[in-house]
Amino acid sequence: MNKIIKNALILTAITVISGSLLGLVYEITKEPIAQAQENAKQAAYKAVLAEADSFEDMDVEEEKAFESLVAAGYDADSITGVAVARDTSGNTIGYVITATSHEGYGGDIEISVGILNDGTVKGIEMLSIGETAGLGMKAKEPEFKNQFQDKQVNVFFYTKSGESGDDKIDALSGATITTNAVTNGVNSALVYFRDVLGGGSGE
Repeated sequence: MNKIIKNALILTAITVISGSLLGLVYEITKEPIAQAQENAKQAAYKAVLAEADSFEDMDVEEEKAFESLVAAGYDADSITGVAVARDTSGNTIGYVITATSHEGYGGDIEISVGILNDGTVKGIEMLSIGETAGLGMKAKEPEFKNQFQDKQVNVFFYTKSGESGDDKIDALSGATITTNAVTNGVNSALVYFRDVLGGGSGE
């Protein structure tokens, strides 16, 4: 009986010490991890809106976002992040809006879109994508992403016929579903920019 009690006490002591050590490790690593995550996020913002000097996260107005996207026909998308972009003087020059499309072939696609005050899309970046290798995953490649860059339009359309125009995006071969999801995600960010943030729009 004494042996059982002794073993139980030993196990309890080990558990308490292990728990304390884990708590200590968490406290030590919590701040560096948070800083690393913040740095990665800032780098992603900078990738889509290089003109900005700093970015500050804003709350997403979820109800307005939902209403605006449904009204525009993008009810399969959602706005999951917004950051205001400022220049070196602290003036607002645009926004980075993160949209999640729920229409991807392999699941959700999360896209950050950098938009200047006048509605010009400066860049897009896939934050999360799990499409088919060699097909839908080509959405991550510059050849596809750069089609949105420096374009000032109200809405983008994808084409499979090579039709030209600032609002036209060449579809990925064999990945129309992915192309549609990404295009709609970017359009959703533009809808939020105009309808909720009151931003300018292209002609």
